[in-house]
Amino acid sequence: MQQYSSLPDQKSLIDATPKLKLLTTIEQLRAQLWLESSLNQLQSRLNDCLLSACNTVPQPEAAQAEIFQTVVNEINSAIHSSNLALTECAVGIAMCQPQETVATVCYVSGSPSPNSPPLFLEVLTAEKKLLLRLQEVIKIEDLQQLENQQLPSAWRLADDSGSVIGWLILATAPLSSHHESFIESQAQLRSQLITRSAKCCTTTLVQLRHILSWPQRCQQLSNSNQELERTNQLKNQFLANTSHEIRTPLSSIIGFTHLLLAPGYEPTKERQQEYLNIIQSSGKHLLALINDILDLSKIEANQLEVQWETVDVPLLCNNVLALVKEKAANKSLKLCLELEPDITTLVADPLRLKQMLLNLLFNALKFTSIGSVGLQIASKGVFVHFTVWDTGTGISQEDQVQLFQPYFQIAKAVADGIEGTGLGLAVTQKLAQIHGGWVKVESEIDRGSRFTLVLPLKQEMGVRVDEEAGETNFPSFPLPLTPSSSVEILLVENDLPNADLMQIYLQKLGYQVTWVKNADEMWEALTQLDPAVILMDVCLADGNGLNLVQQLREHQQYRTIPVIVQTAMAMKGDRETCLAAGVNDYISKPIDLPLLASLVAKYSKAPMLVDEEQGSRGAGEQRSRGAEGKL
Repeated sequence: MQQYSSLPDQKSLIDATPKLKLLTTIEQLRAQLWLESSLNQLQSRLNDCLLSACNTVPQPEAAQAEIFQTVVNEINSAIHSSNLALTECAVGIAMCQPQETVATVCYVSGSPSPNSPPLFLEVLTAEKKLLLRLQEVIKIEDLQQLENQQLPSAWRLADDSGSVIGWLILATAPLSSHHESFIESQAQLRSQLITRSAKCCTTTLVQLRHILSWPQRCQQLSNSNQELERTNQLKNQFLANTSHEIRTPLSSIIGFTHLLLAPGYEPTKERQQEYLNIIQSSGKHLLALINDILDLSKIEANQLEVQWETVDVPLLCNNVLALVKEKAANKSLKLCLELEPDITTLVADPLRLKQMLLNLLFNALKFTSIGSVGLQIASKGVFVHFTVWDTGTGISQEDQVQLFQPYFQIAKAVADGIEGTGLGLAVTQKLAQIHGGWVKVESEIDRGSRFTLVLPLKQEMGVRVDEEAGETNFPSFPLPLTPSSSVEILLVENDLPNADLMQIYLQKLGYQVTWVKNADEMWEALTQLDPAVILMDVCLADGNGLNLVQQLREHQQYRTIPVIVQTAMAMKGDRETCLAAGVNDYISKPIDLPLLASLVAKYSKAPMLVDEEQGSRGAGEQRSRGAEGKL
């Protein structure tokens, strides 16, 4: 008789286990497929928003609103297209500002049915419900509690800096108790959907900001390109003008030099003196041009130093007018000076003040053919107004706007052949600003111009001693009738013309000068000489002059010999570099011969071999206008 057991067949249980695992895996894959599909759909819609922003360039607020509304609609659609929504639900976004304690609901997804019940957000910890509807104000504190519940109902929306700009909210109608287990099983999937949707929203907003900034960036690039093109044109114009300015005096220098050297030509002594004066004047003009260019460069690089002193205003103004008197006389122009009697002193850099006034006066003379040019000084409160006026051609309003730009020149002046580099007014304006003042212009076509330099009577930093000038401004002694040959000078100079110049000049003053052109010859000469002073070139063929000075200071027998370097640069910091190397003093090229004599006399303990006017002038000009090049 066949017997049956009431227990399940063990084989059938074993066979059912793989099927259950397979069904579970299929459900997981379906859920994952739905999640990725929903996110892809959302990203596609957001890309459409970005593409629309690229094509139409909308207002930022409208483009951002479109993105937020797209996010809530797509999340709502994804949830209702799956089995994640067993009851009515809605998605919203509440916007907030930094540091605010509340957020306002600005975007809500459409309800699937017109008769749907109100949807609430249930804050379990506070035992209260919040209604999700447009313009509803919700406390940030409540949104944070909704975010931290076991089944979250709120997710943060942050920008690329991490600041919270809004909250993504999901509200659902109450479910019956027999659905609770299902809700818990699907909560993680729904949370993944909304969390990743929030990240997509944030990324899209960042991309939108970049897109909306494109027109502004394009405009900025266009403006930059226009400015670069303008600068390039000004540079080309400046180079052309500078070339002309350089070639004109060079032509005089080369021409008269050639004339003096021409075989068979023997001009009278008066003619020779005239030609040499022209050569010297042309050389000074070249130096002034170089100084203007370098002044502007130093000002732009914040490397220009000023020496504050109490300036005798009447004396300085008379000296300035004396310098332009000849040029005015050549054009039959009358020079006028109007100075208020109560203006006596001013705290400023006297050489820079002189430079500014000369720039303005030379410009006035340049553009005036008939009439007068004047300098008027008046006190107005805590400022002094130096006004240079003329009866010249005048300046249009259009040109006045660009007048103080570097390299700018009035087109009519260029057409009329009036020379200039377009740097004088730019340098003057910047020097005035360094002094705490400014330059203003008043002008009309054919009615002359008035340029007013406004400077404060006093400077906040007060008056200080001009250390550099103090070291080179020596007392003077008369030129001796019988030169002394007891003082030996060792000249280390790489450049033959400069070496010849200094050697001839110093020998004329009674010094014994031995010239060597490199380091090896210097060391050899020192074995045979006991020089009172060493004049050292910084640039040598076989080494750096400053390194040689350091080596000299390491030798006991040469340590105390004064060393003066001759350099082609006098920029900020160069003096400190030289002194740190062990140098006693330095002189800039082109060599100021009276100043050279002053320095040699000082450090050799010999009498000063220059007169007072030359010595003081050389020291002052060396400090202010020394030719600057490279060490």
